[in-house]
Amino acid sequence: MSWFDESRLDDEVALGAADLRLRTLAESGARVRREAGDAAEAIADVVARSHDQARPRAIIAAGPDSRLLRAVLEPWCPVPFVAWPGQALPGWAGSLDLVIVLAPDGGDSGTASAVAEAVRRGCQVVVACPPASMVAEHAAGRWSTILPTTTRDQLATAVVMLSYLDQVALGPSAEPEPVAQALDDVATSCSPHRDLAVNPAKMLAIALADATPIVWGGSVLAARAARRVAESIRRSSGRTSIAGDAEHLLPVIEAAKARNVFDDPFSDDGGELRPMLLVLDDGAEDAVVREHRGRLLAAATERGVRVEHLTTDVPSEVARYASLMLSGTYAAEYLRLGLVED
Repeated sequence: MSWFDESRLDDEVALGAADLRLRTLAESGARVRREAGDAAEAIADVVARSHDQARPRAIIAAGPDSRLLRAVLEPWCPVPFVAWPGQALPGWAGSLDLVIVLAPDGGDSGTASAVAEAVRRGCQVVVACPPASMVAEHAAGRWSTILPTTTRDQLATAVVMLSYLDQVALGPSAEPEPVAQALDDVATSCSPHRDLAVNPAKMLAIALADATPIVWGGSVLAARAARRVAESIRRSSGRTSIAGDAEHLLPVIEAAKARNVFDDPFSDDGGELRPMLLVLDDGAEDAVVREHRGRLLAAATERGVRVEHLTTDVPSEVARYASLMLSGTYAAEYLRLGLVED
């Protein structure tokens, strides 16, 4: 049986034991800057070559990390775009198309297979991966470019690719520095050296401690961040945590037992974890997002389900995604820190 000891969140000894994980989170902004700096020359070269080439007929994001690119590019990309996470490519992909690949680790055989297939078909190929890796070896070709990465950080690798797409007018503004600064700001506000009274991640961890989190983000990128946050909570605590669209989460909230103010919190069933709605708000205010948020909040109010919010107002879409994801990941780490076994 595990229970949550919130005093551990400000305990120097307990925080010291979690220093490596928390330090890794704190260095997220530095990794973005490092990857962007290391890849700047390769990006400049491929951008210069693109001036002599026609705009691609379509863009294919290949490999298992393609979903993040899809969340950013689908609403904006001026040519047809498809995310293809499998080991092959669409049958129609050919020399008129651009294949982009994120391979932070560079060792996935399925991604290497997709890259090799793209090279064989004569596609233009741009891969962000470690230069001495299996994926890089399979990417060798006349129309291929390696954007070198070294940190194995998925977000930093994605920022490198998005920076390239921005500079060739195939993606939205994706300057690395605002993303890095957003990550630095989260690391400052959620630092282990800030006590829980003024630390939003520690406060959220306390809220998560006696709940089953239901994580929702309204925009495409906020929804992607919600899935990553739910994954972090599951990994750090071993507890159930779900994310999804409003239509999938509403039945879970509506099925929650209505809270009775006369219930004894110390009774035998007082330890049951109730749902808690965690809303990731990146400022999206279109009609669909407002309608879905309203339905979720109304259902939560009716069933007595607690609601917590993560918000951000940083300038760019990718920076907002990064801010929400890192804030939720910090909370998950503090949840891990506070959980102790009897």
